[in-house]
Amino acid sequence: MMLENQTKIAEFILQGFQEFYDVQTLLFLTFLVIYIVALIGNTLIVALVVFDQHLHTPMYFFLGNLSFLEACYSSNIFPRMLSALLTGNRTISFSRCFMQWYFCSSLVATECCLLCVMSYDRYLAICKPLHYLTIMNFQACFQLVAASWISGLAVFSILLTLMLHKLNFCGSNEINHYFCDYFPLLKTACSDTSLLEIMSFIVAAIITLPTSFLTLVSYIYIIAAILKISSTTGRRKAFSTCSSHLVVVSIFYVSLMIVYMLPSAEVKRDMQKFSSLLYIVLPPLANPFIYTLRNKEVKQALINTIKGFLIFPTISKYYNN
Repeated sequence: MMLENQTKIAEFILQGFQEFYDVQTLLFLTFLVIYIVALIGNTLIVALVVFDQHLHTPMYFFLGNLSFLEACYSSNIFPRMLSALLTGNRTISFSRCFMQWYFCSSLVATECCLLCVMSYDRYLAICKPLHYLTIMNFQACFQLVAASWISGLAVFSILLTLMLHKLNFCGSNEINHYFCDYFPLLKTACSDTSLLEIMSFIVAAIITLPTSFLTLVSYIYIIAAILKISSTTGRRKAFSTCSSHLVVVSIFYVSLMIVYMLPSAEVKRDMQKFSSLLYIVLPPLANPFIYTLRNKEVKQALINTIKGFLIFPTISKYYNN
C-alpha cells in the first residue's frame, strides 16, 4: 500500500558533472573532441575493413567488429551527455534511461568477449602460425563474433535489465551520474535491491573474470614469443604495439571490476563515476590509434583510399573534357 501511494518516477535527472559547474564549457568541448575523434576513427576503420580487400583477414574482421561496437558504444553515451553539458537540460525519460543502460551493458559485455577473441587470434597468429589459417577459418571467425554479440546483447544484459525494470522507482529521481548506470539506478528504487546487487556481481564476474584471464594468458604467450625474436628492432616494435594494447585492455577490465564487482558501500560515488569514465572514454578513443598508427597494413589501406578519392575526380574530369 505504501508503494502504491507513492508517485512513480516518469523521468530521471542526470546530475552529471555538476560538481564541476564552473568548467562546463571546457568539459563540453573536451568530450565533443573525444566523441568526434572516436566516432571518425572507428567508422574509418570499419570502412577500410569492409572496402579494402587486403584487410579481408581474420584479424581485421575482428577489428572491424570492435570498431563498429566502439562507434555504437560512444553514440549511446556521448550525445546525451554533451546535450546536458551544452543546454543544462539533464532530464531523461524512464524508457530512454533503461534503453541507454541496456545498450551500454550489452556493448560492454560484447567488448569483453571480442577482446578475448582478438587476443586468442593474435596468440594463434604469433605462437601457432602453421595452424593459424586452419583454425581461424571464415566459419570459426563468424562463429566467434556471433557468439560475442549474442552473449552481450541477449544473454547477460537482458537478464539484469528485466530484473531492474521490475523494481518500483518512486523515490528520488536524481541519478548521481552522467548516464544511466546500474548502481545509480538502483539507488533511486524503493524496492529491495539486494538480489539485484548479488546478480550484478555474478553476471559481472561471469563476463569479466574468464575473458580477462584468457586475454592475459594469451598476452603472456605472445610476449614470451616476442622476446624470442632475434632482431632487436623487430622485438621492440612488436612489444611496443602489444604493450600499448595491453595497457588499454587492462584499464578497461580493472575499471569495470571496480564499478560492478566491488561493494558499492566501499567505493565512493566519485570513484565509480571516474572508473566508468575510463571504460567508456578510453577504448573508443585509443583503439583507432593503436590499430592504425602502429599498423602498416591499415595505414597503407588508408593511403590507398585517400589516393583513390584524389585520383578519381581527376580522371573523371579528364574524360568529361
